[in-house]
Amino acid sequence: MAFKRKIYDKFLQWKEESDGKTALLVEGARRIGKSTIVEEFARNEYKSYILIDFTKAPASVIRLFDDISDLNYIFMQLQLTYRTDLHERESLIVFDEVQFCPKARQAIKHLVADHRYDYMETGSLISIRKNVKDILLPSEERSIQMYPMDYEEFKWALGDTVTIKLLRESFEQYRPLGDDLNRTLMRDFRLYMLVGGMPKAVSSYIETNNMRLVDAEKREILRLYESDFMKIDPTGKASLLFKSIPSQLEKKASRYQVSSVLSNQRNSTVLELISEMESSRTVLVSYKSDDPNAGLARTKDLENFKLFVCDTGLFTTMLFADRDFTENDIYEKLLSDKLPVNLGFLYENVVAQILKANGNSLFYYTFLDEKSRHNFELDFLLARKNKVCPIEVKSSGYKTHASLDAFSEKYSSRILSKYLVYTKDLGKDKDILSIPVYMTMFL
Repeated sequence: MAFKRKIYDKFLQWKEESDGKTALLVEGARRIGKSTIVEEFARNEYKSYILIDFTKAPASVIRLFDDISDLNYIFMQLQLTYRTDLHERESLIVFDEVQFCPKARQAIKHLVADHRYDYMETGSLISIRKNVKDILLPSEERSIQMYPMDYEEFKWALGDTVTIKLLRESFEQYRPLGDDLNRTLMRDFRLYMLVGGMPKAVSSYIETNNMRLVDAEKREILRLYESDFMKIDPTGKASLLFKSIPSQLEKKASRYQVSSVLSNQRNSTVLELISEMESSRTVLVSYKSDDPNAGLARTKDLENFKLFVCDTGLFTTMLFADRDFTENDIYEKLLSDKLPVNLGFLYENVVAQILKANGNSLFYYTFLDEKSRHNFELDFLLARKNKVCPIEVKSSGYKTHASLDAFSEKYSSRILSKYLVYTKDLGKDKDILSIPVYMTMFL
């Protein structure tokens, strides 16, 4: 099932602005729908297209890129193999899962210069060094990040094109919704948190309305990710770090504690591995800021980080990895917000996912208040204009915000806006804007 995706409009913009002078590389985690949306774009916007899936392309096709001195021969062979006519300036060639054929990626420089056709690439784990170490990366390649379906795309898939528009109006005009409507909207959003944004999981939910089958789809994706991590790191360290994300967040520690997952390892010894996991796009990394200000990237502490899962639906399934499947009654209790556990880390993960998909780098901040000798933590920091916007996340409707208050006292001159993300209706407490978690997308 093909779903409407926002990235399609960015493809259109690239096609118009580039006019064949660059190739477009669509990067993202496995199973987020890259190939599907790229092929839909090719089908709709070009007279013809050829999609080369390098996970199953014939050896004869892969060998074509060993020698690109005769492009006429290459194009002839592709048309014969895929039984498709190519039309100058009206056809698109797609290199799907291009990381499995690095020489095809290297050939982009010459293919773009030839200018007969347009080129798009899709890939996962693309920036891992072993996939590019022997090739010259083309400067003619423009990269774009794709993420799992966001909440608005999820609502579109369910046939709802109205809710998000109204929520945006409510946020921008500061118009609270009322407790009854907020409860309904929170239940709707928790459904998104449970199903997630992986297209196959969403499709399974729409077609069956059976959370057990949805869960099975998500477990299959998780097995695929773990297999990928074993390719990155055959020692199994990356896989262990990934599987331990829920338990690490549940501890509410000020950072991911590598030593509690991998014996004789410290955070400083796995920085390269963390970088490779982040490159896979299956993991989101939030780094501690040493000095919160507008230039957050300059204050990144590489040895102090938190890990999140790229899709909160997958994260929910990982919470119950000790079971063969996540029973429908557990999903129902999660949906109704009646599961007797503190799920603050689940909400923290979905906020991380939303912020990252909106183009934000992830940062957090911890500090010791000298007066109270209490440790405070801001879950996320956003850089806006020449200041920062601190965010505190709660899994409940409690309006207390001790961390925001302490941070405000310490760094008042650096703050543009302050946000409390929680489960209740839109509200204000002096200069703090309290927003229901489903409005995080508007920050």
